[in-house]
Parts: sequence; structure tokens; C-alpha cells
Amino acid sequence: MSAAAATAFQSSLCISSQKPSFSPTNSQEPNTHLPSKPKSLLHKHPLYSSAHHNLSLQIKEKILCLEIMGIDSGKALSLNPSLHTTSLDSLNSIISFLQSKGIHQKDFPRIFGMCPRILTSNIKTELGPVFSFLSQDLNVPENNYRKVINKCPRLLTSSVRDQLKPALFYLQRLGFKDLEALAYQDPVLLVSSVEHTLIPKLKFLESIGFSTSEAKSMVLRCPGLFTFSIENNYKPKFEYFKEEMNGDLEDLKAFPQFFAFSLEKRIKPRHIEAITSGVKLPLANMLKSTDDEFKELLRNNGPNS
Repeated sequence: MSAAAATAFQSSLCISSQKPSFSPTNSQEPNTHLPSKPKSLLHKHPLYSSAHHNLSLQIKEKILCLEIMGIDSGKALSLNPSLHTTSLDSLNSIISFLQSKGIHQKDFPRIFGMCPRILTSNIKTELGPVFSFLSQDLNVPENNYRKVINKCPRLLTSSVRDQLKPALFYLQRLGFKDLEALAYQDPVLLVSSVEHTLIPKLKFLESIGFSTSEAKSMVLRCPGLFTFSIENNYKPKFEYFKEEMNGDLEDLKAFPQFFAFSLEKRIKPRHIEAITSGVKLPLANMLKSTDDEFKELLRNNGPNS
């Protein structure tokens, strides 16, 4: 099916359509008792014909509507059971609303794939306030809504009152003043729990020896520190840093991005190669350089250079 045909087909499906669902009673009656209706693309589509015969027409249409948009309908229905009962009319309203905010049809597979709950959100009480938050609190112009939402679709499933505003307030208290950076580069921080995600990461940095002001300075320089797992990232990397690299906290304070590099694929191999070559390099030089640049650094700083 061509892109144009798919678009037209999607539009024909995701619209208000007051078609009766087949109840167990009338589903067993002869076809002559059912309201006559012309065959459409829906009936001829392989997704429709392969669907279980006991599914109602509306469920089949919803499944096909999701698949045509490039969304895994099985995953979406599993993660958001409310889709089973929502109407096509409601789905169409969500799609139309997002399109009115500048979201493109080609964005839907990723957005809905990550957050299928959006498909059953309330436009007035849930989705609308998010766009108002983007505009009023983050100063995002309307023509940039798409950029922010594509960066972090979870914004659309976050409560403005209970999540977004408290997170923004906390981050601003820490020293995050650049609203543009928060909107376009680090919106994931806004959907992170202050109590269960942001504060514990800061406390961990303090627990390994940094002062509160030093820890704050580090996350301001490298906001990604708020997104790393304490158990799977911080602890093993810090353990290797202290025990194998004999590193000093001053090194991490100067280069907090250390935690953003893979321990097995970057940190260990580079460190071992540097030690084997008898070279000690600053963390930034050792980890940020390309492979060729790293080899050049080893040659230029080796014992025989």
C-alpha cells in the first residue's frame, strides 16, 4: 500500500463510526439479519480477515487503525487495556488534537509505541495542560512542540500538577536555569520522580565523598547523571574507578561525564591499554578521544616519546 493510500485508509478508519458491535446473540444469526453495508477496504485487508472471527467489527477496526499507523496493536492493547473499550471516535480526536499541535503522522509509531496510554488520554484534563505547560512554563513556541514531544513522548502521560511542575521547581532550585536546554535536550528530567529518581542520584554522589555543592555542580554540568542507574551504572563504575584506576574524586569532579561511558566497552579497555603503554591520561582525554586520537595520545605520551 502506498503512503498516500495508507493515509487515506487510516483516515477512513480513525473516524467516528457508529457501527453496532456484534453481540454473542446476533453474531450467531444468519447474515441476512445483519444491516447490509458495502464491502470496504477494511473487509478486504489481510489484517482484518486474519483477525479472530469472534472479535467485534469495532475491535478489528481499532487493530487495523493502529497497525496502519505503524503501531504494534498487540503491544498497545496489552500495555493499555483501556484501548479495548475506547471508541474510534475518541482515537480520532486524540490523533486530530496532536496533529493540531504540530505532531506529524510519521511521529505516531514512536510516540504511541512508547506510550500507548496517550491513545486513551483525556484531551481537556491531560493532554491540553501538557502543551500549556510547554508554552507557559518552558517558553516553548507552538512550532516547536513536535521537537519536544518527539524527544520525550512521556511528557504526554505526565501530570502537570503532580509531576512536571514539581520536577521543574526542584531542578530550578538546584540551579537549572536554561529552560531551552530542559525542553529540547533534557526533558526526561521533567518526567523523572523527584523523590525516587532525582534526589537519590544526588544523595549517591554525596555518599561517595562529594559535598552537596559539588554534587549539584556535577549534575548541572552533566544532567545525564540524573538518568543513570545507581546499581547498574554508578556503583560498578565507581568501584572500578577507585580500585583499579586508583582515581581521585577531583578527577570525577572535573569530568563527571565519566559515568556516561560504557564500563566494559570504553572505560576498561582504554584504561588497560593506557596502563600497558605506561601512560596516564586525564579522564576526558582517555574517554572522549576517538580510537585514532587515543592511539596518538599513547604514542605521544609514552615512555619512549
